[in-house]
Amino acid sequence: MLHLDLAPRSKGLGLLVGALSVAAITLVLYPLRQAAPAVSLGVVYLLAVLFVSTYWGLWLGLLTSLASAAAYNFFHLPPTGEFTISKSENWVALGVFFAAALLASTLAEVARARTAEARRRQEEADLAADMARILLGGTNLGEALPMASQRLAESLGLETAQLQLGPGDGDVVIDLDVGAGRAASMAVSPVQDAAQLERLRTRVAPPVAALLAAAMDREQLQSEVVETQALRRSDVIKTALLNAVSHDLRTPLTSIITAAEAVRSPSIGAHDRDELGAVISEEAQRLSRLVENLLDMSRLQSGVAHPRADWISIDDVVRTAAEHVEGGDGPAVELALDPDLPLIEGDAVQLERVFVNLLENARRYSGDHPVRVRARVVGGHLKVRVIDRGPGIPARELPHVFEPFRQSDDGGAHGGVGLGLAIVKGFAEANGATVTAESQPGQGTVFAIDFPLP
Repeated sequence: MLHLDLAPRSKGLGLLVGALSVAAITLVLYPLRQAAPAVSLGVVYLLAVLFVSTYWGLWLGLLTSLASAAAYNFFHLPPTGEFTISKSENWVALGVFFAAALLASTLAEVARARTAEARRRQEEADLAADMARILLGGTNLGEALPMASQRLAESLGLETAQLQLGPGDGDVVIDLDVGAGRAASMAVSPVQDAAQLERLRTRVAPPVAALLAAAMDREQLQSEVVETQALRRSDVIKTALLNAVSHDLRTPLTSIITAAEAVRSPSIGAHDRDELGAVISEEAQRLSRLVENLLDMSRLQSGVAHPRADWISIDDVVRTAAEHVEGGDGPAVELALDPDLPLIEGDAVQLERVFVNLLENARRYSGDHPVRVRARVVGGHLKVRVIDRGPGIPARELPHVFEPFRQSDDGGAHGGVGLGLAIVKGFAEANGATVTAESQPGQGTVFAIDFPLP
């Protein structure tokens, strides 16, 4: 902990220690007064002076020097037992002793002050390092400020210290310079004295302000980066959407317009008219599916695709989806659903859209091979797998198959906007399920949906 006073000891204790030290030295030296020179005995009293000066400062050291000089004179300089000096050389000895004591006190005070200053600077450096770790360590600034405030209070030995963005509120508020157009403050309480307040203003506040300004700059830059990435991604999505939708709209619309104009021809026969009607119906359904996917994706991205949960049969959902996609060109759908599958809680409409998109995707790539759907209970989970025998998905593409507007390497030759699998993932997760994809090039792809059972 960082202390504003290196050794906050009471002056009374210092006086007592000084007096006892002088008394103890006198008791030890008194029996030796006949055996040792008086000058030599005087040097021992300097130990008490050095000790008191080191721990209680210069003024108590000087008082101890006076007490030591008095004891030295009274007990060791003739005539002993009185505060008088008969010989001039003893005056010199006493003067030298007192000068040495004064010098020792001063040097001890200087050493003490420098040691205290070194410790304070080290503790301030430790505080700055901790504040840098907290404020610049990757945590959100709003979450970092309480931790930084607590560390500040602990370091300064204060009851409270609070870093705030904007004007502060407290017993003592120090404004922090965090740059033009921004405000921050440090509120602390209680402040012991003017020296502590001056230290807070001149030595603690500036590095804290610099770190806080850096943290604010970093958070602003992160926000700008996120916004830039979002705008860039939005532009990419817009471009992909326009390219894909324009292609998927143009193709069926062209077919519908061509077929409709042909139907109006008076020379067309009944059989050809039926075939053209089928073309119009099929292309209209294709447009309808495109619009449904766009609406589904819009609901998912806007966060309004809330499922209307109910107890439903996955058997019924899968069979309805299979009936929806079968017909026309494309492989058959083979169902292998275990009997007596348990009910699950979910939105039947959303889950039907999940399986419709999975089956349409599988039929698009499975060629002449049938698409298989298997469902069974495994270890407290209802697992549904949609299996195709298509060309498979390259390993580098597999982690991205559920991203919006993601298409295969064939450049969209199989059609589609690239929304189907993104809708699958969004609706599946909205209903508490997880969806994964496994694929081996040349061996097809397996999409697995896992519903946890209650």
